[in-house]
Amino acid sequence: MTGKSELLNYLSRFVTPERNKRFNEVIAKRTRYVAIGLENIYQPHNASAVLRSCDCFGIQDVHIIENGNRYSVNPDVALGAEKWLTLNRYDSGNKSVGACLDALKENGYKIAVTSLHKNKNNYTIENITLKDKLALFFGTEMHGATAELESKADMFVKIPMLGFTESFNISVAAALSMYVISSRLRKENIAWQLSGGQKEDILLQWYRNTIPKAELLEKEFERRGGN
Repeated sequence: MTGKSELLNYLSRFVTPERNKRFNEVIAKRTRYVAIGLENIYQPHNASAVLRSCDCFGIQDVHIIENGNRYSVNPDVALGAEKWLTLNRYDSGNKSVGACLDALKENGYKIAVTSLHKNKNNYTIENITLKDKLALFFGTEMHGATAELESKADMFVKIPMLGFTESFNISVAAALSMYVISSRLRKENIAWQLSGGQKEDILLQWYRNTIPKAELLEKEFERRGGN
């Protein structure tokens, strides 16, 4: 076993067999092929509901741009979902959008932005291409994505609507999008699963967030030479 594998095996002793089984069940269905991006979301209950949906639909990574509004989590809505996700925050003022998108593109993601009026590719959540890894961004509740984010997008996407109201609440839009895209992902011939190393990294995060004083246990593990 690698050093990380040995550490995971050690930490697993401090979690019930039921919890370890649940960790293994959930990690097998987690993906980093699709990521969610949020720009300047300012309503805590909406922001928190998006996290909860990410966890429920098996999407591990959330990229949060905070150059206008701080992203806060409402624990009564999120119900602890933030413990199981990887939150990447970008709050470097007017450089936030560029820093976020550059990091995603360097890792092979195409950037899709939800938009009511821009849709040069005529994509909906039902037909958006999944041939490349996808980072799906949502803008503010009132104004949508900023012009800078839209200018750097690879594609735009809409959610089909049949009524008079022009848009969904952002937490609803995110949940609908994740449901459709994650369902498609698992039906198509796409390697959406986590690599072994990614699984280890995420499981280590989960153990650290679950076990009381996990950092002290890790220090003891290191003191004993990894045994």
